[in-house]
Amino acid sequence: MTPDYSAILNTIYAEIQPLLSEGEVASYIPQLSTISPQHFGMAVYCLDGRTFAVGDAHQKFSLQSITKLFALALAFSREGDSIWTRVGREPSGNPFNSLVQLEYERGKPRNPFINAGALVISDILSTRFVQSDIAVLQFARMIADEPNIDFDTTVAQSEHETAHRNYAIAHLMKDFGNFHNPVRTVIESYCRQCSITMTCAELAKAGSFLAQHGSIPWNGTQILDASSAKRMNALMLTCGTYDAAGDFAYRVGLPAKSGVGGGILALVPGDLAVAVWSPGLDTTGNSLAGTYALERFTTLTARSIF
Repeated sequence: MTPDYSAILNTIYAEIQPLLSEGEVASYIPQLSTISPQHFGMAVYCLDGRTFAVGDAHQKFSLQSITKLFALALAFSREGDSIWTRVGREPSGNPFNSLVQLEYERGKPRNPFINAGALVISDILSTRFVQSDIAVLQFARMIADEPNIDFDTTVAQSEHETAHRNYAIAHLMKDFGNFHNPVRTVIESYCRQCSITMTCAELAKAGSFLAQHGSIPWNGTQILDASSAKRMNALMLTCGTYDAAGDFAYRVGLPAKSGVGGGILALVPGDLAVAVWSPGLDTTGNSLAGTYALERFTTLTARSIF
């Protein structure tokens, strides 16, 4: 039986209202600290083309670390398994911007979704493309079928001005020989990449190729083969929500990628993609209301991978 997604989203929207004042917006990027935590949007994109939305689902927000997923998919589609010689596939169990583990493991990041791993992916893309951020932006436009997706230059500048830890991470990896391009070039591109904005509706559509075994649902373009898409889903499940991946899998039961802008993209393979945005974060950097909304979504729809 097909769930009534419109009714379910409206139920969730009513339930999450008390949670909107509980999270904390990301203050370490000054521009993000100006966003009201009262925003909430949620959108479902079904692989048959149906779309359902509620709240602020058509308002743009900064994707931040969700763009790491698109950068990884682009790098994996071009480089294949060779990327794993430079970045691992294991959960970190540490904060996403930690240097401690990176030092101990001699400059090889645990996975591509922590900052160190994402910077290695950006370095790989910087070798292949003239501007890695433009390559990721064009890729995002293609998979979302939306040519007007763009950077938020104010957010990018704000992020770059406070990117001291990312510079430290990149220089440490360069010292270990795991960083090939100029650090400043890669960091600037990475900050612009993270500033890409989408709506929940656009984000759900953009992620749908990973729910359809690597192919874009509306035109059949093969981005990744089915085996690679499966591996991407596995990485999202085990590493996509910072060091809360285990708790997120327990509560929600879907592969997902979150960002400190308050967005989360989650997938029901073979069925749909769902995106949620609420800027208030929990202590691990995931959207507090967004995580609860996805937990309720899988409960009310009986849709999860478990």
